[in-house]
Amino acid sequence: MKWASKNEADTSAQALGRRINRPIALVGLMGAGKSTVGRRLAATLHMPFIDADDEIERAAAMPIADIFQNFGEDYFRDGERRVIARLLSGPPVVLATGGGAFANDATRSLLLEQSVPIWLRANLDTLVERVSRRSHRPLLIGRDARTVLEQLSAVRDPFYSQAPIHVESNAGSRERTMQAILRALEGAFPA
Repeated sequence: MKWASKNEADTSAQALGRRINRPIALVGLMGAGKSTVGRRLAATLHMPFIDADDEIERAAAMPIADIFQNFGEDYFRDGERRVIARLLSGPPVVLATGGGAFANDATRSLLLEQSVPIWLRANLDTLVERVSRRSHRPLLIGRDARTVLEQLSAVRDPFYSQAPIHVESNAGSRERTMQAILRALEGAFPA
């Protein structure tokens, strides 16, 4: 969709936001832009934004890295599934999921049934550059980011590909990624 002016864009996006009747779930590898793009998308659509990782930390009353370290990944994934199920049962939101959420069978089923999953895909160089900016990612602690991301991509991309909408989120403007999502949502929720 090409909008002629900022006011028309705002009006069109608000109208689209009112038509969306279930959560929009952003899925993809760490560094794909789920949280950054998700915040902008939610603001544009006048919908709430929720980062699933933030909600998990709030529910567990501890950082995700501590959950992984103290209880392991299986425990974390079970808690993640329960938190996402709760979030999906509420009103429509833009939901940024953790990188492994959609690779979990139970969580993926929930997201496919109760939301519109959008796979934010980015090339390896972009992902490595983005994840190098922050040190909080449990799966990268003490490991080479490129190697980990290559391995995760090989395992998780077949799951991510099950999302009905795929959007490129490579280096460059996050605005361009958001506009691609808006075009896809216009097709999913026509006027």
